[in-house]
Amino acid sequence: MKVLIVGGGGREHAIAVKCSESKLVDKLYAAPGNAGIAKLAECVDISVMDADKLVAFAKEKDIDLTIIGPDDPLVAGVADAFTAAGLRVFGPAKNAAIIEGSKAFSKDLMKKYNIPSAAYEVFDNANAALSYLETAKMPIVLKADGLALGKGVLICNNLDEAKAGVKTLMLDKQFGAAGDKIVIEEFMTGREVSVLCFCDGTHIKPMTSAQDHKRAKDGDKGLNTGGMGTFSPSPFYTEDIDKFCKEKIYQPTMDAMKAEGRDFTGILFCGLMLTEDGPKVLEYNARFGDPEAQVVLPRMINDIIEVMEACIDGKLDEIDLQFEDNAAVCVILASDGYPEHYDKGFVISGLDTFDDKDGYYVFHAGTKLTDKGIVTNGGRVLGVTAKGEDLFKARANAYEATKWIDFENKYMRNDIGKAIDEQ
Repeated sequence: MKVLIVGGGGREHAIAVKCSESKLVDKLYAAPGNAGIAKLAECVDISVMDADKLVAFAKEKDIDLTIIGPDDPLVAGVADAFTAAGLRVFGPAKNAAIIEGSKAFSKDLMKKYNIPSAAYEVFDNANAALSYLETAKMPIVLKADGLALGKGVLICNNLDEAKAGVKTLMLDKQFGAAGDKIVIEEFMTGREVSVLCFCDGTHIKPMTSAQDHKRAKDGDKGLNTGGMGTFSPSPFYTEDIDKFCKEKIYQPTMDAMKAEGRDFTGILFCGLMLTEDGPKVLEYNARFGDPEAQVVLPRMINDIIEVMEACIDGKLDEIDLQFEDNAAVCVILASDGYPEHYDKGFVISGLDTFDDKDGYYVFHAGTKLTDKGIVTNGGRVLGVTAKGEDLFKARANAYEATKWIDFENKYMRNDIGKAIDEQ
C-alpha cells in the first residue's frame, strides 16, 4: 500500500522509520518531510496546513493511508478534509482534536466526567485573571488555551511572576491568539509521565510509558522547549498506576469524548502527574508526542500500519499491542540559543555512522538538504536515540552516540534520564 505522512519533524521521522518496517507498505511519501525522512520516503513540498493540496496529492497518487503527525493540521480539520474526500486518514477529526486545541475544553471535560486533574479556573479577561491571582495559592500554573508549540505553560512561583505571566499571555500576546483565553491551574507536584494511546473511538490501548524533559538546560533550568530528550519506560509508572489510569483516566476519556459526540480516533497523549493523591492529568495531546515518539516507537513490536488500520476500522480491541522488554533514551541535539535566538545553516557531519548500528537511531527534526550537504535548519536539530537492556545502558548508549554527530553550535542537555538514578 501507499502511505503519506504529513509533517516534517522528529516525530514524523520516527513514524516513517516504523512505517518503512511494515510488510504492508510498498511506497512512502511525506509532506513536506525532511532530510532524514527523504532517505525512506519521497518528499513533496506541501504545507501541513494546505488541506486542498494534500487531498489532491493523495488522490493523484492513489494513497491508501494518510498519517497526520503535527497538532496544527489536526486542530484545523485537515483529517476531516481527507474523510470528506473518501480517503483513509489516521488522526482525530477537528471536533475531537479540540482536546488538545483548547485547554479550557479539556479541563471542562475532565471536570464533567470526574477524570482526575488539577483544580482550575478559565479566564478570557486579563483583569479578572489578575484579580483571581490576588487570593490564589502559589506556586500556580498559567496555560494558554490554544496551541503554543508546547511552550504556552508558565509555572509561577509568586504573585509577581503570575501577574507578569498574565501580561505575557493575554496582553503581550507572546503566543498570539492562543493566549486570548487562559487556564489558571493549581500547581501539582510529583513525577511526570507521558503515556501515548492508540484509540478507535471506543477502545483505547496505552503504549509503553515515557518521560520528557522540557526545560532547555541541565537540572530542569531554563526556558520551556518542545522537548530536550526523553526516556522509556518510566520506572515510576508501576503496574498499579497503569491499572488506575486505565480505569480512571484512559477509558473514561474515550467514553467522555464519545458521550460528547466527539469520537476520538488516532493517538491520545496523556501527560500525567503522579501526585501523592494518585495520578492526575496534566494535559492531553491529540497526536504522538515529540520526542516521546522517538523512544516509544523503536520499542514497539507490532506493525504500526496494522494498528492504525484497526483504529480506523474500530477494531483496536483485536490488536495485542506489544513492546520490547528493554529501554530507550533520546537526547536532542539542538542549536545553541534555542528556544530563543540561534543560527542555522551549519553542515552536520557523522550522520552516516548510524546506518549500520542496530538499536541506534538519528531522527531529523530541524535539518535541510543543500548543495553543501545536510545542514541545521531549526532549534531542535536531531534526536539521537539508543536502546539498551535497561535505562542505564540505553542512556549510556545514547550519550555515546551523540559523540558521532558534529555541527557548529551543537547543544544538548547532559542529564536526560537522570531521574532513573533516583528510583
